[in-house]
Amino acid sequence: MPEANVVVVGAGAAGLSLAHRLAESVPGLRTPSVVLVDAPPGPLRPPPRTWCYWTAEPGRFDAAVRAEWQRLRVRPRTGAPVEGNTGPLRYRMIRSDDFERVVSHDLARSPTVRRLEATVEAVEDVPGGAHVRLRDAHGRTRVLSARWVFDSRPPGSLPAARTTLLQHFHGWFVRTARPVFDPAAVELMDFRTPQPAHGLSFGYILPASPCEALVEYTEFSAHPLTPDGYEAAVSHYADDVLRLGERQVLARETGVITMTDAPVPRQTGASVFRIGAAGGATRPATGYTFAGLQRQTRAVADALRRGRHPAPPAAHPLRSRLMDAVLLRALDSGRVDGPELFSRLFARVPMARLLRFLDGDTRPHEDLSIGLRTPVGPMLRSALELPRLPRRPFDLPTAPATGHLPPTETA
Repeated sequence: MPEANVVVVGAGAAGLSLAHRLAESVPGLRTPSVVLVDAPPGPLRPPPRTWCYWTAEPGRFDAAVRAEWQRLRVRPRTGAPVEGNTGPLRYRMIRSDDFERVVSHDLARSPTVRRLEATVEAVEDVPGGAHVRLRDAHGRTRVLSARWVFDSRPPGSLPAARTTLLQHFHGWFVRTARPVFDPAAVELMDFRTPQPAHGLSFGYILPASPCEALVEYTEFSAHPLTPDGYEAAVSHYADDVLRLGERQVLARETGVITMTDAPVPRQTGASVFRIGAAGGATRPATGYTFAGLQRQTRAVADALRRGRHPAPPAAHPLRSRLMDAVLLRALDSGRVDGPELFSRLFARVPMARLLRFLDGDTRPHEDLSIGLRTPVGPMLRSALELPRLPRRPFDLPTAPATGHLPPTETA
């Protein structure tokens, strides 16, 4: 007999979210037994990171929300900023430490969820289920049996794609000596940063108070920067663009997100699935992941409770993924100017509608109206050439840009 109905590999946002959904008892439905396997402290465990998303409704993890805003601001390279209200949507920020604390509190009270700290060395299909081969901190090995396995670990490689870019960023949590931030608005994209030769860059600010904020430099390009390059980029943005003056750096955050039109497989065996960023929950054109993985884990949990096949669904509609493929190609080919494109969209499309579009929650006629506000010629040319482009492998960075390569998101 299996040791558990479900094994969840990895205790990041996706793994914790699925375990949390399965931990509660729903009258009339099944409550599967769950083992959540977390990596031991060390290089396999990601450092603290920030997740952002937007929603109009109360959510399961509201207790972990550190801050929220209803005004977003985009600054073109020159000219006046574009600012708008996101109502009824709210842009929310969760820190992974807060998320872990909230979820762990609930999991500790569940009689059906167990947590293990071990390194997963292999996940194998077997008749009627799967085996998870583990190694604990003392080097001992064991095999955990389950009916279903959901693996949220970052994949070692990506499927071949027509276009793959990296969204990589480095940020400072800063405290300034004088009030310089507007705590009512997020600086979503500030294109006053020096633009790379290939790709685009922008500043990003999540204000906690007039004197405290997360200040980040973000770049869409094919290669990450060096540690010194990231520090120089954030320093230039903080000191030369924002002119923060006297400041203290309280903490740092670095991340790399793949933006690809590769078809990410969500099933790797008869009983083995991928979830979260590993299962395609990242929106290719934006890098946002948290909302997508919540849709995935909600569907998986519901299927398990009802005794259905629990394959994770696509986190984003096919139409959205096709539009993302066109945008990625247009950016990568240099046919469109990234800062100009995004500045134009935020200036010409109501803020709430554009956010719904970025989350795949708009109707076809809304998508068309937004598409007509982009450079139609270059976008159409990119769309027409996509079917003829070969898919090529993309080598993920083998060494982290600043000491770690977390599956994180803030942009």
